[in-house]
Amino acid sequence: MSERNDTQPTSISKAHTLEEIAEFWDAHSLADYWDQTHEVEFEVRAKRRRRITLDPEVYAHVEAQARTRGILPETLVNLWLAERLTAGKAA
Repeated sequence: MSERNDTQPTSISKAHTLEEIAEFWDAHSLADYWDQTHEVEFEVRAKRRRRITLDPEVYAHVEAQARTRGILPETLVNLWLAERLTAGKAA
C-alpha cells in the first residue's frame, strides 16, 4: 500500500490488499471512523486529456443526442469514436 518500507502504515480496515480495502469501505462509513483519520497530501497523476474543437452546429447535435441518452457530450463522442475505430479495424 505504501512504496516506502521504513514505516508501518496504519490502517483502519487492517486490510492487506486493495480488494480487501474496497470490501471494507463498501460495508463501512467513514463517518464512523472520522476520529481515527488524519490529513495527508498526495499527488494524482491522471492520463492527459486532449481537446478537439468541434463546429458549433456539430456540437449542438452531439449535445442534443447526449441529452436524450442522459450522458455527457464528451462521453457520447468518446463512445462514437471508439465504435468507429473498432469498426475500422474489422474492415
